[in-house]
This record gives sequence, structure tokens and C-alpha cells, in this order.
Amino acid sequence: MSKVEQELEDIQQTIEEEIPSNITVTSVKYEGPELVVYTRHPKEFHRDGDLVRRLASKLRKRITVRPDPEVLSRPDQARDRILDALPDEAGVTDLDFHEDTGEVVIEAEKPGMVIGRHGSTLREIQQEVGWTADVVRTPPIESSTVSNVRNFLKQERDERRDILERVGRQIHREELSDEEWVRITTLGCCREVGRASFILSTPESRILIDCGDKPGSPDDVPYLQVPEALGAGASNLDAVVLTHAHLDHSALVPLLFKYGYDGPIYTTEPSRDLMGLLTLDYLNVASKEGRSPPYDSEMVREAIKHTIPLEYGDVTDIAPDVKLTLHNAGHILGSAVSHFHIGEGLYNVAFSGDIHYRDTRLFNGAVNDFPRVETLVMESTYGGRNDYQTDQEDSERKLKEVINRAYERDGKVLIPAFAVGRSQEMMLVLEEAMRNGDIPEMPVHLDGMIWEATAIHTTYPEYLRDDLRDRIFHEDQNPFLADQFNHIDGGEDERKEVADGGPCIVLSTSGMVEGGPIMSWLRHVGSEEDSTLAFVGYQAQGTLGSRIQNGWDEIPISDRDSVRGETLTLNMNVETVDGFSGHADRQGLMDFVRTMNPRPEKVLCVHGDESSVQDFSSALYHEFNMRTFAPKNLETFRFL
Repeated sequence: MSKVEQELEDIQQTIEEEIPSNITVTSVKYEGPELVVYTRHPKEFHRDGDLVRRLASKLRKRITVRPDPEVLSRPDQARDRILDALPDEAGVTDLDFHEDTGEVVIEAEKPGMVIGRHGSTLREIQQEVGWTADVVRTPPIESSTVSNVRNFLKQERDERRDILERVGRQIHREELSDEEWVRITTLGCCREVGRASFILSTPESRILIDCGDKPGSPDDVPYLQVPEALGAGASNLDAVVLTHAHLDHSALVPLLFKYGYDGPIYTTEPSRDLMGLLTLDYLNVASKEGRSPPYDSEMVREAIKHTIPLEYGDVTDIAPDVKLTLHNAGHILGSAVSHFHIGEGLYNVAFSGDIHYRDTRLFNGAVNDFPRVETLVMESTYGGRNDYQTDQEDSERKLKEVINRAYERDGKVLIPAFAVGRSQEMMLVLEEAMRNGDIPEMPVHLDGMIWEATAIHTTYPEYLRDDLRDRIFHEDQNPFLADQFNHIDGGEDERKEVADGGPCIVLSTSGMVEGGPIMSWLRHVGSEEDSTLAFVGYQAQGTLGSRIQNGWDEIPISDRDSVRGETLTLNMNVETVDGFSGHADRQGLMDFVRTMNPRPEKVLCVHGDESSVQDFSSALYHEFNMRTFAPKNLETFRFL
């Protein structure tokens, strides 16, 4: 008998000793990080609302209880009883029964009404029909990405279950080494912005954190092929952790499956969906620009199939000696500070990913309260000594002034924006400004993936700032459904019609003017002296956006929609409105460390250009007397 089988047998015996004698447990399995308990008496199991919690506390594991398939009522009977138990106001749109696992997925416009106070309605349903209920939200704005991901996972649920069982056995395998050490190897984003990638190693485990590309330098990929990276290959990894879905962190995650990886990806549910959206577009852009995509769409589907979504605050076993907890990073939808607890209290490492420390219109500020952290790997994008951003109120005031001046000249305002994060922030600012009369009402055209990304935001309002979440719950108050927003379907005729029309605002990808529909808008509007190009997000060195900021007015146009070699003379006004970045500025980064509880012993300053990381590393050392480093790529740090 293997170690895992013996452990499951012992766990089942412990559970049987703890539960009432009228409840039978038929089997116990690991599915990913969860312990799944199958029972012939699911109603009795759920009657005691604290039973599962007590078992989880005793066993120190995440527990899911499912009915043994042999005792399930017929789906048609269960469907009627579930619908009878729920109020019409819940807006149930779909019930999907999985007979092999005894689960029913309830899709509803108002999941809270299905769950009930402290889960009371859900427990009543489970007691009534026996099926284990899982609740998902019906998107207020229809999202093809969310729909496609959910349908794909339905189709692949048998294989996905096999994946989860294999992962579960891998997590709970026997530990083979008596050594105690922790290593971090830098594979990218050191003394540069982009291609984030790190290896966290112990004698038992190898975990990859992020795997992105570099904006403006698509040939600069993480150092995945060197021996200190993946060793015997991608199959040698125990897990991949994705902090968030921006391409400089996620673009090459699917490539791992081309290299032979077959393990789990841990991230939040919205990050999973956004990863699918952005990586598929990444392949499309590469193909249309004449570059060979590094992988195909099948690898994106493999990545989605292998993703195990985690919620903020859930402590999850991901390897025999590593527990992971994700916390809100305040950067984009689903972004996470990733905290790793290694061994039995041996060592703790946190990777900040990209963070925004203070609250924004979209998100609550980043979490920096942990049980323990000895080493922090910290982003330093705006870590330079002069990297202080305008506060949000001043930034919004300047943006309104820019828009009003353009409107008075009968011009247009073109805003390059990242589809995920900055675009939704801009939508909230513009909606409120028009509602309050601070700027004239005018059309706001959304081009590229912005509308689809916005739909994904409305699918997961629980990841948004508290007051915004409450507005989305009330359809008549949902700011993203305001009348002035117009989705551009991507046709040149529609763009030309807008360009030939009156004053308006255009939000368009890409945010760093590196291909995409923004190039088409520059051709249509770039020569107009009365119009304005307004930058509201970070422009990485080497990107066309950065060059325009620095005064370039002869613009090479060579994206997917244009004739190669064309040059555009840029006559429109160019403005930069600081303060809307999803990254913390120098003060925010310092405050994140200053208020961190507990404060780390060591900090590795990464994800910033050379001067930024060195300035920030030096500032932390002098301010807090802690050991700080500004590592280069391909350095390894050994702790303990």
C-alpha cells in the first residue's frame, strides 16, 4: 500500500470516528488540494452545518462532501425541487448535473440568494436533494470568454477529474529528503519590466511563479531552458502559480505544456478566464504580425484544463512541503500576492506580483498582513527615487481638463489602454464625470478586447471594491452599462465613421501602442491637430508608446491592419496623465513594506528597470535596516 493510500485509509477512519453513527462514508479521495468525502447520507452530513468545518479543522485539510452516485435522486426530480426552494429573484439561468461526482452547478444572476445567509439556503438545498451544489454567477454582461471556459470545463470534466486525482496524489506523496533549504532562482523581470518568472525550490518541490513575455521585446522570453530553471524539464515542476493575467506574467504559461508540463496551475478564477482571453489574443496578434506563435491554442486549453482556482485567503497544500495562500494585490481583476509557507514552520516567502497599495475605483488596496514572512520578492516598477504619482483626485481633474479642451476644439480624445484594469478604471471615471456634469456627455467608444474584459469584471464583482460590487449587484446602477459606452466590433468602416464624426472619447488597446486597434485609430485621427492622444498607463522602455511620450512624431505603422513600412506624422496633442497606473508608486511601495505585518527580513527588488530596483533596494535598506537585493536574471538565492 502506498503512502497516499495508507493516509486516505487513516483519514477515513478518523472521519468515521468523528461523525454520527447514522452517516456512512463510502470513500475518501484527494482531488487536487481538496479531500473529497463520498457518503450515502449527504442530507444527514449537511444537517449539521458545522460538521464539515470541524472535520477540516481536525484534519487540517480543505474538505468537500459529495453524495455517493448510487444514492442520487434523478436530475429531473432534483431540478424541480431546487427551483421550488429558490426565490424567483435569484434569477437561476442554468442547472448542470454531474452524475459522476454528485454535483449540481447552479448558475444564477444573484448567487447570494442561492447561497443564503452563512450558506443556509445552500445547505437546505443539499439536505433536500442530496446533490452537492456549486454556485456560479450569470454575467450581467454576456462574456464569450466565461461561457467558453465553463463549457470547455464541462466537456473535459472526466479528464479534469483524472488530473485532480493525480495532482492530489502528487501533493500528498511521501517526503523523500531530510534536508532543509529554500532557494529562489530568478528567470526574468530582474532589472527589467516584464517576462516575470521565478523558481521556488526546496529539497522536495519545484514551483514556477509566473511565466510572461517582455513588452516591446517579444523575443525576450524567460530563461526556461537553462539547467537552474526547469532542470530535467517542465515535467520536473510540481506546480505553477500565476499572480495575475497580464501578458508580462502569463503569456508563456501555455508554453510549459508544449514542453511537457502536465501539472496544476494555481490562480484565482478571474485570472484563469483572463489568461485564456489574453493568451489567445497574444497568439492572434503574433500570427497577424507575421511572427511564429510560440505555441498553439490547444496549449491554452491545456492550461485552462489544468488550472485549480483558489479564493483569496484559502490556505492550500500545493506540494508535500508547501502551502499557498493568495491575497488581493489591488492591481487588476484577480491579481494576487502569493504567500508560500514551507515545511512545518520552516520558512515563509511572499511574491508581491504587481501591487497597488491604496484603494482605487476598481479595487481594495493590496493585502500585506501575513502570519509570517522571512523573504519578500517585491515589484519595483515605480521604485525610483522620483517615481511619485499624482494622487487620484488630481489625476482625474487633469484628465477632465484634457477632455474638455479637446471637446472645445471639436476634437477627439484617444486613450491607449490595457484591456484589463486601466480600461475599466477609465470607464468608471468617465461615467461619473459625465453623470456629474464635469465633462460633456459624448460617446465613449471601446475597441479591442475592452468590452469582453469588462464583461469578465462584471462576472466576478466579489473581486472588486466593496461599493462598486454593490452597484453591479443592482442592474440599474451598474456603471459599466451606462448609455455612453459603445462597443466597437473591430470593423474599419465603423472606426472611420467615428473618426469622421464629432467629439468623442476612444479607449483602445494596446496600452503601450504595440500593435492592435490603436494603430488604426492613429491612422484615422493622428493627423488632427485638434485631437489629443492621452497616455494613462505605464509605457515600458522600447515600446512605441514610450517613444511617442519622448517626442517622436514620425510613427512607423506596421501592425496587423496596415501596410508595412508606412510612416505617420503625428500632429495630435500628446498628454500624459499620471496616477492611473495599476502599480504602486514609490511611496506606495515603501508604505507596503512599512506597514507589513510582520516585516520581512530580506527583500528581493524585481520588476523594474535597473535604476528603479537599485534605488528602491537602497531605500528599503536605509529606511528599515533590512537585507535587500536588486538581483540580476539567473541568480539563485539560498535561504537557511
